[in-house]
Amino acid sequence: MLSLPFRKIKEKVMKGGGKRMLIKINVLGSSGPVRFVVNEDAVVAEVIETALKCYAHEGRFPVLGTKHNDFFLYTPIVGTEALNSRETIGSFGARNFMLCKKPRQVAAEITRKRSGCWKSWFNKTLTLKVTPH
Repeated sequence: MLSLPFRKIKEKVMKGGGKRMLIKINVLGSSGPVRFVVNEDAVVAEVIETALKCYAHEGRFPVLGTKHNDFFLYTPIVGTEALNSRETIGSFGARNFMLCKKPRQVAAEITRKRSGCWKSWFNKTLTLKVTPH
């Protein structure tokens, strides 16, 4: 018997009436791919959201979260560019994708700030201790 989240996903896919396709999404840092059926007309943001729900429902690690805006979806056909979240998933002609978490800008800024403070403190300390004879 299907569990409640998968039943809702199945009803949503069946209701669409368009062409359906089985996709496989590899999550960076996970042991294996997540597989599910989507409509070709589904937008990338919906696919990311569904992948995160399936991933969480299966109890996989590392824990990713539920905000689809925090992730990029890549495909080997397009290259190194992330897919636009408003495009349809069927427009790429691919069935294999890679889900990666977006880098955090705030953490990088804090690290730079701290390292700058540390460097200035270190330079001040050296200049105070160095005295000419």
